[in-house]
Amino acid sequence: MKDLSHRIKTAMDESRMLILGASVFLGVHYRAPFESGFDSLPAASQYLKIAGLVLLLVSIILSLSPGAYHRIVWQGNDSEDIQDFTTSVMDFALFPFLITLGIDFYALAGKIVGVTGGVLVGTLIATTALLFWYGPGLIWRRKNSRSRKKTKPGAEMEKTPLKDRVEQVLTEARVVLPGVQALLGFQLATILMDGFDKLPQSSKYIHLMSLILMGLCVILLMTPAAFHRIVERGEDTERFHRFASVTLLVTMITLPLGICGDLFVVLGKVTGSVSLSIGIALLTLAFFYGLWFGYPQFRKAQLSRRNLSS
Repeated sequence: MKDLSHRIKTAMDESRMLILGASVFLGVHYRAPFESGFDSLPAASQYLKIAGLVLLLVSIILSLSPGAYHRIVWQGNDSEDIQDFTTSVMDFALFPFLITLGIDFYALAGKIVGVTGGVLVGTLIATTALLFWYGPGLIWRRKNSRSRKKTKPGAEMEKTPLKDRVEQVLTEARVVLPGVQALLGFQLATILMDGFDKLPQSSKYIHLMSLILMGLCVILLMTPAAFHRIVERGEDTERFHRFASVTLLVTMITLPLGICGDLFVVLGKVTGSVSLSIGIALLTLAFFYGLWFGYPQFRKAQLSRRNLSS
């Protein structure tokens, strides 16, 4: 049990490392269209930057999904199923991130050394990330990896000590917080930029609503720490674990609305198409809720049926 709890926490910490890196790029991608230098980029580079933003969001959605899965399917208890799910999504989450890195370096290097030089720099960065992130797994993968013990479809929940459950829910909150902080910083700064004044009034209102939602997310994510200190005096209790779990899930309901609201604003500014911006924003929102809440509910029901029939 202790080994499993440690492996799950380690997986969450590794997810947090990816979020810390991705959140910096996320803020840059959201802010870039409002910078004066963005308009001087070739149209192809502008659209590639937007594609990179969407890919980055896919990476972040995947990276944050284990927290919701852990809360909804297993109520914060440990299971090999959580370890397998986290490992699987992290395998995929790195790929869109490395593509975004390549796009960014192409767009910025291309402005200095030309299109050919930009392509070479972007390809070099993306290829290097691919080799370092995925290469070792392909080279040193154990020969018997195919026969590695997999989680059984009806895997049982292992009762996790309260101390470990509290530590894990706080870790999951820390995984979400960097992305929220990056977006909130972008949203606050954007209002003061010249590009914001050129937006339609409707886009300004949507940005304001997204800003309010992101502020609410920051408040929610910081609430468990205040509750733990003020109410529980730092003691681990079942009440605190339930409270922190609910707060985290409510944050993950609110967060996609704020992200997709500003995604609509950015897409509208770059493409000039309201229908395209709404479509992409809604698809992204559906992906958020589908992976964070839809699949965990489906998986929970699936495990319940299999456990009842066994």
